[in-house]
Amino acid sequence: MKAAVIYKKGELPKYAEFAEPIVQNENEVLISVKAVAITNLDKGIVSGDHYSSENENQNGTVIGSDAVGILENGTRVYARGINGTIAEKALVEKNRMIPLPDGISDATAASMPNAVAGSAMALRFRAGIKPGETVLINGATGFTGQMAIQIAKHYGAKKIIATGRNEKTLQSLLEIGADEIISLKQDDEAIVAQLKAIHLNSPIDIVLDYLWGHPAELILKALKGNGSFTTKVRYVTIGGMAGDTIQLSSGILRSVDLQLSGSGLGSWTKEEVRLLFTEILPEMFLLAVQDKLQVNIETTSLADIEKAWNIEIPDGKRLVVLV
Repeated sequence: MKAAVIYKKGELPKYAEFAEPIVQNENEVLISVKAVAITNLDKGIVSGDHYSSENENQNGTVIGSDAVGILENGTRVYARGINGTIAEKALVEKNRMIPLPDGISDATAASMPNAVAGSAMALRFRAGIKPGETVLINGATGFTGQMAIQIAKHYGAKKIIATGRNEKTLQSLLEIGADEIISLKQDDEAIVAQLKAIHLNSPIDIVLDYLWGHPAELILKALKGNGSFTTKVRYVTIGGMAGDTIQLSSGILRSVDLQLSGSGLGSWTKEEVRLLFTEILPEMFLLAVQDKLQVNIETTSLADIEKAWNIEIPDGKRLVVLV
């Protein structure tokens, strides 16, 4: 079969011939792949930078972690892969497989799950979102950030504040549910002042942070209390696009009721992952069919994987490989 294969970490994936995977036990099933999204997680694994990166295989490794495909009986599904998925065939887990509703395209269905996991899991299980709360999304101009805005609104957020650097994309977030936007191109003092004013008027209950680094330091500085009673803030880090470390003052932790946690592979419980596949993703696929969730996609073919791997995708879009 044809597949996207890497032979050494950091190299571009190659369009190559690869052995078709073989079902090993009753928990596995083979699908004919139709579409696979390329995510920051996939790129991090290929480069070796992500904490879940595997050891190199001199015989090559097929890349991709999930897929939309067709079972032997013709059922169209979304599923997590057991091995790489950007290929003509892939092994997937039976208990992490979801039949897709009519009306959703292969590309749309493939584009959504990583972003849903990167937002809904944090909102539901780390932040415990309740209707009427105020949510700040740090780094909202990316594909997952845009999904987070829409899902937070669906879960009942009263107010959503979005930060980002792309001015044009920031403005467009107002059309999908953001109530206020903050440009991270401003100087630090202006960003902190804007955050403080918002927090004073509508206390921030939840922060979903896709950037970390210096922008996180500014948010935490803005949340710092002055000795008075404070609103509890559930701060969830999901990505580190602006840097993997921060300086955090003890004074901030002592002056505000702050719950700091992370959401990602390894932090979720088995029950939470089960609910992702049995409740959350099926609901989100239906919302997309009903045009209540918007996604922006660009597509490429499996044969063009090497050329497309490092292509500059516009902010807020996801690249999907069609097989």
